[in-house]
Amino acid sequence: MTTLDPHVGALAPVIDEVDLYELPVIGTLPEELDGVLMRNGPNPLNGRFGGNDMLSWWPEAAMLHAVSFRDGRALRYGNRWLRTKRWAHEYDAARASSMLDTNPNINVLAHAGEILALSEGGAPLAITTGLDTLGASRRHAGFAQGMSGHPKVDPRTGELVTFRAHWERPWLRYGVMDAQGNTSVEMEIDVPGASMMHDIAITATHSILFDLNVAFDFSMLSRGYRMPLRWHDERQARIGVIPRHGGTMRWFEVSPCMIMHVVNAFDVGTSIVTVDVVRYREFLRVSPDGAGFVENPLGALWRYVIDLERGTVTESPLDDLAIEMPRINEQRTGQDYRFFYAVEQPSNTEMRGVVRYDLERGSTQTYAVPAGDQNSEPVFVPRPGATNEDDGWLLVCVYRQASDTTDVVVLDARQIDGDPLATVRLPRRIPAGFHGAWVPGNA
Repeated sequence: MTTLDPHVGALAPVIDEVDLYELPVIGTLPEELDGVLMRNGPNPLNGRFGGNDMLSWWPEAAMLHAVSFRDGRALRYGNRWLRTKRWAHEYDAARASSMLDTNPNINVLAHAGEILALSEGGAPLAITTGLDTLGASRRHAGFAQGMSGHPKVDPRTGELVTFRAHWERPWLRYGVMDAQGNTSVEMEIDVPGASMMHDIAITATHSILFDLNVAFDFSMLSRGYRMPLRWHDERQARIGVIPRHGGTMRWFEVSPCMIMHVVNAFDVGTSIVTVDVVRYREFLRVSPDGAGFVENPLGALWRYVIDLERGTVTESPLDDLAIEMPRINEQRTGQDYRFFYAVEQPSNTEMRGVVRYDLERGSTQTYAVPAGDQNSEPVFVPRPGATNEDDGWLLVCVYRQASDTTDVVVLDARQIDGDPLATVRLPRRIPAGFHGAWVPGNA
């Protein structure tokens, strides 16, 4: 696997917490852009990563970054480590016993009047847009012990659909919470063992889970790996489809792969489920000498069409461009859709450029990012009152290598290959992390 130096460039952690106000802007910010862009990711408490591969980077302490917008201004940037038991052991040992033992460094979600920082199966942590840590979720008690970093919210019903994949029994739990956070479904799904499940897809009627070729191997811990995950040739990759509100899980065998991120899924008629994903033909394969990983192939856009009536699945690539971190207008989650946005991935060491897909026309647009710079996932913000799916803006954090700082670029989501509408200049970097969210000003 290509090695990275996580202590320089886009990956490098920051060592302090700051608040900056009235940020400089080039161009004109949309007046309607009212809310907070939140970013999550690993940032070691001691300022040093423990290794130079994904599984060394992933488990580090959670740090949030937030940029606030209102009235055509970029009002504030702030960053904070989340106040967890891990943080307290380093900075405030007297409070450690009262803090949650979790590491929610994956994602951010607004649901049922709470903003949650999410981990890879650990307990969600309630936070504010001002980056204060509130503690355990009070409105999502059904999955207070842990949930996925990628639950899905149905924009029509307000329901939150989630799961927890764990390395101990029960290996897989599935659940649904209503718009107020009350649990309506909570069930264990029988699987043969613990595997890495990172994302979930939903349609209006079903939920889709992925039991694939990356799974746990605890013997790796004795060989110096920080997380015991690897590719398993012997596993049968399969996709599970279950009625949203419970019922029989049906498994469909697919070719070997790993799926980190879902683009979207939707029903076609009453018996067809279509699922679009970023697919890797293999992922985290241990090198022959056992000392690391071979280089991952890059991910590509892939479609599965599952016929529930016939019991069949067909799969095919939709494009050969290497992409990651796909995002849609989340008002289309679980519904037929036309547009999505993703990070281009020229190599295993770069996330550089943004691509806009128009699936109806089979066309793309690209926002180019100069060599040496790198960017985060594009977060779609719908224009208030918009009726067209792509009427809104993309917010993209772009790391500038020459200055070791980050710009927040605001793009017209309908025409991303034009000049940015505005660029917010930060005098420091937001390290390359995992995922983020737009939290509207009235959330």
